[in-house]
Amino acid sequence: MIVKPFMALRPKKEFAQKVAVKPYDVISSEDAKKVAQNNEYTFYKVTKPEVNFDMQIEPSSEIALEAAKKNLQWFVDSGVFFQDRESFYIYKQIAKDHTQIGLVATFSVDEYLSGKIKKHELTRKDKEEERAKHIYHLRAQTGPVFLMYRSSEEIDRYIENLAQGEAEYDFIDEDGVRQIVYVVQDKKIIEEIKTLFDKVDSFYIADGHHRAASAVRVAQLLREENRVHTGNEEYNFFLAVLFPHKHLRIYDYNRVVKDLNGMSEYEFLSKIEKIFDVSISKEGVYKPKMKHEFGMYLNRTWYRLALKKELVDDSDPIKALDVSVLQEHVLDRILGIKDPRTDKRIDFVGGVHGLQALQDYIDKKGWAVAFSLYPTSIEDLMKISDSGKIMPPKSTWFEPKLKSGLFVHLI
Repeated sequence: MIVKPFMALRPKKEFAQKVAVKPYDVISSEDAKKVAQNNEYTFYKVTKPEVNFDMQIEPSSEIALEAAKKNLQWFVDSGVFFQDRESFYIYKQIAKDHTQIGLVATFSVDEYLSGKIKKHELTRKDKEEERAKHIYHLRAQTGPVFLMYRSSEEIDRYIENLAQGEAEYDFIDEDGVRQIVYVVQDKKIIEEIKTLFDKVDSFYIADGHHRAASAVRVAQLLREENRVHTGNEEYNFFLAVLFPHKHLRIYDYNRVVKDLNGMSEYEFLSKIEKIFDVSISKEGVYKPKMKHEFGMYLNRTWYRLALKKELVDDSDPIKALDVSVLQEHVLDRILGIKDPRTDKRIDFVGGVHGLQALQDYIDKKGWAVAFSLYPTSIEDLMKISDSGKIMPPKSTWFEPKLKSGLFVHLI
């Protein structure tokens, strides 16, 4: 597999903490705008260009994209950003109970197209189109894709050993996650890293399917426009951080539903009891402890739901996922939610926000029912990706998220 060093456009050390932001798709425009009002250096001015306007504006409109482009240039002209020489970077993130160390590099569009960089989610064309316009207009990839590889003791140890000495960036972000970056510019080490990954058969997209698909779409467009295309142009590669799978943690990705599809609570519970062994949780808030077990919050009461044994089907890796079990037996058949990607009656809450967030939907916002799930395993994700299949929407929530603004890949 190809890992390629690149000439990152990135902030000077003293600006890194002020510049760094969450991925564009995990924060609302309103919240990003509040950050922008208090921080002139925030990279949301580039990744979420709508924050630059008092009025509500479409992020992919010509005026918004032009503002993003001007702001990116401002970061350079004002001396906040500079263009580095060809480098790899080691990116270490330390959360309160979890550490992950990855390689920042660029990755082959052709290996994505050939299936060597494997997907597990479908992308929405409208979201893909929106980010593609952003990349095309700026001629820059402003946020990294989150990749992983099957852990190799040799590779893992080599990368971890580079996360030593004086760091280029070292700060604690707004969520309490320590973000540390080391620069690798020694040509011998760069070649050794490339050689190590030559032995790897495939990479997997953990998070950022839309970022990857958008970068590939732009690459295909620029290939058509370039009469002297060689395959070595920067647009043939996309920005990502690559982690060993053993470093990563998937959190639960929980569901809340606005109504009971016209049923009373008694009718709804009666249908639930045909699918699950149901008991009231004695410990209150219920966090599932194993696969095929769910928590349910209904009318200020937490229940434990255990899938009836006769309904367990582990022969199909997709059907065996708890998100599939819940979708098939409850969300679809009972609550009438056929397409969770487009139905406005359902919302999704990443487990990092805690189960209190589910209760708040019911108790404070007036929604009807919430479900807590056991996290999808990394092994299941890779097994499904290897088989060329697609997981249901919102199956995985990776945390900590990668920061945008620390590395920009110019194309």
